[in-house]
Amino acid sequence: MTLQVDQRREAYRRMLSIRRFEEALPKRIAAGEILGSVHSSIGQEAALVGACMALRDDDYITGTHRSHGHPIAKGAKLAPLMAELMGRATGICKGRGGSMHLADASVGIIGESAIVGGGIPLATGAGLSAHVRGTDQVSLGFFGDGAANQGAFHECINMAAAWKLPVIFFCENNLYAVTTPARTTHGQPDVAKRAAGYAIPGVIVDGQELEAVYEATRTAVERARRGEGPSLIEAKTYRFDEHAIGIVMPLHYRAAEEVECYRRERDPLLLYRARLLEAGHGEAELGEIESTVERMVGEAVEFARKSPHPDPSSVYDYLYSNPIGYPA
Repeated sequence: MTLQVDQRREAYRRMLSIRRFEEALPKRIAAGEILGSVHSSIGQEAALVGACMALRDDDYITGTHRSHGHPIAKGAKLAPLMAELMGRATGICKGRGGSMHLADASVGIIGESAIVGGGIPLATGAGLSAHVRGTDQVSLGFFGDGAANQGAFHECINMAAAWKLPVIFFCENNLYAVTTPARTTHGQPDVAKRAAGYAIPGVIVDGQELEAVYEATRTAVERARRGEGPSLIEAKTYRFDEHAIGIVMPLHYRAAEEVECYRRERDPLLLYRARLLEAGHGEAELGEIESTVERMVGEAVEFARKSPHPDPSSVYDYLYSNPIGYPA
């Protein structure tokens, strides 16, 4: 194993925090405490945490519409995240962002978006900013297999390659864009192979194995910090739940046996827990982490419930007008 002992514990804590946080949401939706739909990252925890463990706190990330796991993977606190999903003033974005528009500058999360591929230009811009300012920060943009067919992906990766920007383009390929199999919409199903067209490294990694993702990302991060430019990482992963909780989805777009096989044999939490036991971490040690995470998620829910909704009179706060002032 490549992570140090304390890093392994933290990685497991973050993965488990994502899983338990996401598992708590359907009950909140059923109770009317969360309005609308949410997109679960269950099954993709190793890809998120493995990537973020290779970053510093002052490095940047952008997420996707499947967005709760990214802040947790980067180290964001659970209580403000839960409050945000429940539309409370104590939320990470003061109740204004909801499930798909989370940001937390304190841990380098510059934004997430419901627009497919919308975070890719932001991540590229953050990398350009670091380059211009002369820091050694890097930017990592998460996106899905569907976003790899967006024009913004190609435009941004080309610019980053031409200018050697410190950007890691990280594709969470969970094999389905909503209900459409990636194999039917990609002429080349391996997204990472597109890197060859821009003369940058392209790496395919098992997205269910945390330390494999960590190693691939660490290599890309070190390359970026040296000023050698961007990399494209494709983590082959899988979402266990439907595309969104709270929306009725078409049936039979993927076989029940396929989902069950991933749950039984490719669950990233079970795989990493087994690796930790093999590496000498005891049941008592892991049990303590598990109990702590359960308590923290419960506390996050209670914090959100007790928090006030935003004052309606503040509806125009944090909005910005054109400083030129066009005439009415």
